[in-house]
Amino acid sequence: MEEVVNLVSLARFARRRIPGIPSELKPADAGGAYKIQAALSEHWAQQLGGFAGYKIACTSEIPQRQLGLTEPFFGRLMNATVYESPVELDSNQFFMRVIEPEFGFQMARDMSDGNYTQEDMADAVAGVVPAIEIVDSRYDNWEAVGAHSLIIDNACHGAWVKGKLSPGPADLAEHQVRLIVNGHEVTSGKGAAVLGHPLKALAWLANTLPQYGLSLKKGDWVTTGVVTGLYYAQPGDHLIADFGLLGEVEIKWR
Repeated sequence: MEEVVNLVSLARFARRRIPGIPSELKPADAGGAYKIQAALSEHWAQQLGGFAGYKIACTSEIPQRQLGLTEPFFGRLMNATVYESPVELDSNQFFMRVIEPEFGFQMARDMSDGNYTQEDMADAVAGVVPAIEIVDSRYDNWEAVGAHSLIIDNACHGAWVKGKLSPGPADLAEHQVRLIVNGHEVTSGKGAAVLGHPLKALAWLANTLPQYGLSLKKGDWVTTGVVTGLYYAQPGDHLIADFGLLGEVEIKWR
């Protein structure tokens, strides 16, 4: 495990991409991958200001199909890579800049039982927040390394930019989000892209974390997965994720 932690950490902090995890060090199952992720994220947290919450990956049909998966997987949000919108970011701090407009939530209470429904989660959040996750990978070809390697790489998390917390509309499944790049809409989608409803994805996380010795805590932020198509940002881009009544999330890339 220590070899993998050192390998991926070197890629993260020395800015050196790697082809993948050597076959002899790859875990046999998701449980093994999450054990390495836990060790890796604890190591990263020491340098990135601790944990802010969680990200959920592969909550829509397209990425699940691409990776041959039937359910999502999760990673950790770090305090040092959570930003308030609007923000200007340095393109050189990311290997790739995959833009994912997402619905985020802040937890209003601890959730540890691991037997929750979508309705339970609606009562457990302090509110909803419009957000953009920036997906980044330490691998040369993230689409080819397999799900277990992606779990190890903190579910390909790069950074998270959030707007203002609000009670949110009654039906997030039908709530539309548009991604506007340099003044032009490039993609759009609705909350239903996220397992049918963003709160359903949140329930999946609350029910899954206890299997790995974790649980949602009051104050945790959770980002629930992309609701639009993906966009690979370029230096000089000006991005706005328009969440309608929920507000906008803005990033300028230098």
